[in-house]
Amino acid sequence: MSFFSEMVSTVFERRYRRGLLKDAEGRSITDLSESLLSSHGEVSGVALARSILDRYAQMDIEEKRGFFEFMAEGLEIDPDTVVSTLQAYKDAPGKSTYRAFANACEPRRQELARRLNQVPGATGQLVAMRKDLLGLMRKNPALEPVDVDFKHLFASWFNRGFLVLRPISWSTPADILEKIIAYEAVHAIDSWEDLRRRLKPSDRRCFGFFHPAMAEEPLIFVEVALTRGVPDSIQDLLADGRETIDAEDADTAVFYSISNCQTGLAGISFGNSLIKQVVSDLSHELPGLSTFVTLSPIPGLNRWRASQDGKTSPDDNPAASAARYLLDAKREDGMPFDPVARFHLGNGAMVHKVHAGADTSENGLKQSNGTMVNYLYDVQKISQNHEQFVGQKTVVASAEVRQLSATKASTKTGD
Repeated sequence: MSFFSEMVSTVFERRYRRGLLKDAEGRSITDLSESLLSSHGEVSGVALARSILDRYAQMDIEEKRGFFEFMAEGLEIDPDTVVSTLQAYKDAPGKSTYRAFANACEPRRQELARRLNQVPGATGQLVAMRKDLLGLMRKNPALEPVDVDFKHLFASWFNRGFLVLRPISWSTPADILEKIIAYEAVHAIDSWEDLRRRLKPSDRRCFGFFHPAMAEEPLIFVEVALTRGVPDSIQDLLADGRETIDAEDADTAVFYSISNCQTGLAGISFGNSLIKQVVSDLSHELPGLSTFVTLSPIPGLNRWRASQDGKTSPDDNPAASAARYLLDAKREDGMPFDPVARFHLGNGAMVHKVHAGADTSENGLKQSNGTMVNYLYDVQKISQNHEQFVGQKTVVASAEVRQLSATKASTKTGD
């Protein structure tokens, strides 16, 4: 009976949708959106949502801007209603007055997004929609409240409870491996052979977070090298013809590349959960691992050096310069200037070692004159380090790095 009911329902839905699509011809996307928001039937709602998503996919960028302007202006909250319902709740706290206040505070565009998400595959389309929105916001700040609502919804839809950690190996389906090549954001993957060197050997691992609604699209992935000792060069780590070791002989797991894959999920944090989960999984798989570190770029170093008004020179000790930058260069809010440092320190890592000449690629030289840094994830101190960083904005660093940062800088005048 269940199969028969589903079959009848599917046939009905298809016929209904064909009729609705025919009726939708000539109607604007804003009119369809208003109809979706007022719809009470599940079948009609799904059909309308599909019509809207299909229509959006065919729009050019200016038409999309118009749609977002409709969401910003036509589906906004009514401030007067918010104030009056808040006063009513203040005067008589209770379920009904609180419900009225909560409803008044939620823009109708949030409900529109929820109803659009009824359609199979819509989650990925909404993520792509936010990517368009982020691009348009640069010249259209009035659209920013729309992004606040997208981010609010995505933070719930993509929370850790829904994410699936999957190992990515040389035997992973090719369509996902192609995306790993395309999404790699730290150390470009030049070829399939380059990818094979990162995935197939026994001392290499890769893990990614996936969402059930976007099962073939990685959200974020981390590449891991299993080594003996802490590495000081990305060239050596990725070298063609390097000596492979058995995974069981490794004492160190090196997170050498972490790449976010979906621009439309910018600001939704996955990295913290990803690293902690991978540390846990690797610890169970390989009990001999005692050290968990990164080998990270320092993307803001050269920009900071250039802003020092002659306080440092090109021949300044590069490792010492990087140590001072990582420990002392701060934004107005007191947080580190370097985005990678903010990420790892916020996760509870510490600045462990600095290495000159560690990345001689074009991008590495452009960012930091080739200098890289190890952030250490000490399982026993992650929570303590995190609290110090978040609460006191303390950059936790090893004695070696602190001593290095105190090295007297040379100047252009030789002082």
